[in-house]
Amino acid sequence: MNSCKDYRQLSPAEVDQWKSNGNTAQSWDTVLVSGDVQADIIRNNCFGGNICIDFGEAGNHGTLADGLLEVAVGIAGSRLVDCTIGPGCAIRDVKYLRGYTIGSGCLICNVDEMAAGGEPVWMEPMNENGGRRLLPVSGMRIGDAYLWARFRDHAALLQRLEAMSRKALNGAERYGVVGNAAVIKNCKELRNVRVDSTAEAPTRLYDCIALTDGVISPGCTLEYGIIAQRFLLGENVHLEYALRLNDSVVGDNSTLARCEVGNSIIFPAHEQHHNNSFLIAGLIQGQSNIAAGGTLGSNHNGRTADNELAAGRGFWPGLCVSVKHSSRFSSYCLLSKADYPHELNITLPFALVNNNVAKNQLEVMPAYWWLYNMYALNRNIKKFASRDRRKYKRQHVEFDPFAPDTAEELLVGRGLLKMWTEKAYAESKGSAHGDLGEGLAKTVAELPTLEVRGYGMECGKRKTVILKPGAGYRAYEEMLIYYAMRVLTEQYGDTMPPKELNEGEARVQWWINLGGQLLPKPDAMKLIADIESGLLDSWDAIHQRLDDLWQQYPMQKVRHAYQVLCELSQRKALDEHLWASYQVRFAQINQYVENQKIITRKKDDDNEFRHMTYWNSEEMQAVLG
Repeated sequence: MNSCKDYRQLSPAEVDQWKSNGNTAQSWDTVLVSGDVQADIIRNNCFGGNICIDFGEAGNHGTLADGLLEVAVGIAGSRLVDCTIGPGCAIRDVKYLRGYTIGSGCLICNVDEMAAGGEPVWMEPMNENGGRRLLPVSGMRIGDAYLWARFRDHAALLQRLEAMSRKALNGAERYGVVGNAAVIKNCKELRNVRVDSTAEAPTRLYDCIALTDGVISPGCTLEYGIIAQRFLLGENVHLEYALRLNDSVVGDNSTLARCEVGNSIIFPAHEQHHNNSFLIAGLIQGQSNIAAGGTLGSNHNGRTADNELAAGRGFWPGLCVSVKHSSRFSSYCLLSKADYPHELNITLPFALVNNNVAKNQLEVMPAYWWLYNMYALNRNIKKFASRDRRKYKRQHVEFDPFAPDTAEELLVGRGLLKMWTEKAYAESKGSAHGDLGEGLAKTVAELPTLEVRGYGMECGKRKTVILKPGAGYRAYEEMLIYYAMRVLTEQYGDTMPPKELNEGEARVQWWINLGGQLLPKPDAMKLIADIESGLLDSWDAIHQRLDDLWQQYPMQKVRHAYQVLCELSQRKALDEHLWASYQVRFAQINQYVENQKIITRKKDDDNEFRHMTYWNSEEMQAVLG
């Protein structure tokens, strides 16, 4: 698109020709043009304020198509006020278009109102009380929004981030922009919406009802009855089918449909596309799925609307799950169908959680995914990466379920199982202490269930029961070895890693998930300090730091994996004998993984109830593959 100095006023002859084509203007002196002007493609329009139209070169004219719709390039049947239009656009039957800059090659058809202007509007994610508000701008990553919303105890950070956003909104990142090759058709209202789009990753808006005060990243699709207010969408986000969205950040590669989501931050690769699901005031850290009937975050158990829900990666509440504020879940928690009566704090990762109404108890099975659903767990390792159709991938994402953050959760969970078992053993012996030492594994293995009280997994007086704690304890160790050895063998093959990996700095036990990118806590705090000091004084500078940290992450993960093995073996370094033993264990665990992938999938294949709707196995194979 040309700069302002490249535009010129229409000549008197051109004004007469435009008038003869049914066009009117508040003042023809403020209708400016550039490029190869063709009056015949400008028909039956009303122009007001400052209008700049770039016709481009002669070859830019023709038609634009979207599906079965074909529209000739040009502007017809529309009212434009204070707009800049790029070359090669097809704008038809837009009743009111005000304050927008339209990129090249855009198709905008049958829109009631598109308007931009006024003060930017704050959005309030994660908390309905407004205590985590932020100003979204074009180019913000999901991690940026989380950084702003989460670290509220850093006043200087908040001031710096607000200044950065206000500066960006006063410049090229303002609202009221539609990027190149965007398609907007059959929509009612777009007000103060930034539509980023490129020829490589076009954004499409179809049949939307109302979009106000939001930023849409390239490659997104919004269609069929969407109502969205105060929002920020990452790349390749799909909003569909009567979704209602407000005050929310939706991460890259996510799909929301047929549901209501409000005041939430959702990290990449989230699926919530079934009817009657509800998410309010939540932090969902990605690679997650909320099924039909999920009601997450009812405020009716609190006196004010200031409660929150936080879930780690891989969160999966099943059909008809109701969860109260405030609740927190470790990574890869699977919630069985239930109306959970109290707030939850599930500290065991990869767990199955169940509300046993008959026994009036909360039940948690640690390592459920590893023990009974290996096929799905292994599929998750691959599917999120294979479904990543982003063109730019600005937000860095760790897709592997086995990573430093989940490894630390596994270590915590393993420690909890040990503590609870020893406490139960001590109580059974009438003692106050119960350090089992070498006998821990045997004692754990003999426990079919383990009752825990007073550890805050549920806000209530009923008991919490750990199912199969022995199997979970062993599985957590296997999962840690699997994580560590996969990382180390990918880096070093069969060669023993250097002992220097565990020299110097201690193992990082707190990894911050910044929108999908894992940061050691020291790096995250250094990032915040440098923003507060002014060393990082723009969103671009912050992104460059995050890009640099992403380059360091593979070796940080290698170091962490080595230190995890040292922690498990209670050694400062691995020797040849210990490394060899871990290689043997790793081979055995790999074989277990392969076997369990087949076994867990075969359970479905051999289920007679799955066969009964098919006439024969050939039909089933043709349908299911």
